[in-house]
Amino acid sequence: MLDPIVLIVVVVVLALIFDFTNGWNDSANAVATVIGTRTLTPLKAVLMAAVLNVAGAFFSTAVAKTIGEGIVDPDNVTQLVIVATLLAAIIWNTVMTFLGLPISASHGLIGALVGAAVAYKGFEVVQVNGITLILVAMLISPLLGALVAYLMMKLIREIFANSPPSKVKRLFRPLQILSAAFMSFSHGTSDAQKAMGIITMALVAGGFLDKVEVPFWVVLSAGLTMGLGTAIGGWRVIKTIGMRLGHLDTPHGFAAETSAAILLSTVAKLGIPVSTTHTITGSIIGVSASERLKGVRWGIAGKIIYAWIFTLPGTGLMAYLLYQVLQVLE
Repeated sequence: MLDPIVLIVVVVVLALIFDFTNGWNDSANAVATVIGTRTLTPLKAVLMAAVLNVAGAFFSTAVAKTIGEGIVDPDNVTQLVIVATLLAAIIWNTVMTFLGLPISASHGLIGALVGAAVAYKGFEVVQVNGITLILVAMLISPLLGALVAYLMMKLIREIFANSPPSKVKRLFRPLQILSAAFMSFSHGTSDAQKAMGIITMALVAGGFLDKVEVPFWVVLSAGLTMGLGTAIGGWRVIKTIGMRLGHLDTPHGFAAETSAAILLSTVAKLGIPVSTTHTITGSIIGVSASERLKGVRWGIAGKIIYAWIFTLPGTGLMAYLLYQVLQVLE
């Protein structure tokens, strides 16, 4: 039987490593378009995103509470369940980043948590209503992102139909920097809370907290760690989203980032952990398709969607098997 203090330290360290890999893969969500349109240099873009990721982490803890108690019952979760969850999510994030595929860290974490919890105590500890709400939101988010971005791009085209393209590009350069900053802040608001929720769940499960309320040190450490992952930058993923998925110019980047950021900020305040990756990818597809359907590289989009489909069952199965190995320690 491992010492409870040792276990909670292991969980916190793993949660922060997961947070780092989240920022590493998801850095593309905040900066891919602004790099793809050459509005900012890669270094300036990732540094701006990292700082605003940290700031966004302090905006709300509603998503963290949903992660902490809305997926599985924290009273029926052990520290080893959380260790198996985090190991599976870290492995998945890392492999997908090296492959250059943008995936949902939310999907990965939720799938892994369900897999590990089921391995420990069966399906009765799973909060079906909470998971249903999360999954519906995650399925709808790329569609909404695509629709809002498509309509925004059509409106921009209508307003500036008689303006020279060079003038439109110059006008939207500063606007795209602002939209990228908004997207970076929204990314921190939504995604940093996943690690906060897992750490808080572990503190409750270990008897260190009486209820799911996120301590300040958890907010600070999660925000800083994800900001560091974003600053390192998942360059292969950035290339996939910003340069290979579709043709982007500054108005496209502005429309994609603004529509995605509005959606993410709204649902984060409601406490629904949606996928930043799904939302911004849907938005980029929407603005690319607003010109013509062939503006989207559907082969690349297909590979991304396959990665999305396999994330939930993949991390769930991995966490299930990892728990089977780890339970000898319990």
